[in-house]
Amino acid sequence: MPADADDAGDRGDDAGVVVDRANTDDVDAVADLWVELARGQRAYGSHLRSEGNRNAAGDAVARAVVTGGVLVARAADPVADGGPDSAAARGVVGFVTFGRESGGYRTDVDRGTVYNLYVRPPYRDGGVGALLLSRAEAALADDGADVVGLEAMAGNVDAIRFYERNGYERHRVELEKSVAGRRNDSD
Repeated sequence: MPADADDAGDRGDDAGVVVDRANTDDVDAVADLWVELARGQRAYGSHLRSEGNRNAAGDAVARAVVTGGVLVARAADPVADGGPDSAAARGVVGFVTFGRESGGYRTDVDRGTVYNLYVRPPYRDGGVGALLLSRAEAALADDGADVVGLEAMAGNVDAIRFYERNGYERHRVELEKSVAGRRNDSD
C-alpha cells in the first residue's frame, strides 16, 4: 500500500469518519456492505445476485486486503441498524475497492480502476464517499496509475452525478441486449 495509507488512517472530520486500510478483521463487514451494494444495484438493472455472491465477495475482499486494494470508512459513533454483528455495529460504514488494471494489451496510460464504492445510507451526503474515492485515487496514483476508471449503472443518476462532481467524465459506453428468446432449446 502506498505511503499515504498509513496505519493511523486519515481523518475525515467533516464526514465524521476515519478512512484507513482494511484488515482481515474487516472482511466480513465489507462483504456485508458489498451485499447491500449489490442488492441496491438490482434496481438499476444489475444482474449480480446479492446474497448469492456473499462468499465470492468475501473472498475478493480478502484478496484485496492482502494486496492493499481496499479502504474502509469507520465512524466513531456508528448507527447500528443491522444487529450486533453487522458492519455498522463494527463501525465500518463504507468501503472502496480498487487496483491497477492489467491485461494483455499495451496502452498509452497506466490505468487504475475503482471496482466498488459504497457508503451506508445514514452516512451519505456527508463527504464519506468523496473521502474514500480520493484516498483510492491517491493510492492508485502512488502506485503509478495515470488515470482512474470506474463504472456506474446507467440508470443510477445519483452515482453518475457523484462521480461527475468528483471530476470523472464519461469515457466508455456499455450496451446490452437480451437474446434469451433466440436460444435453440432443441438440444
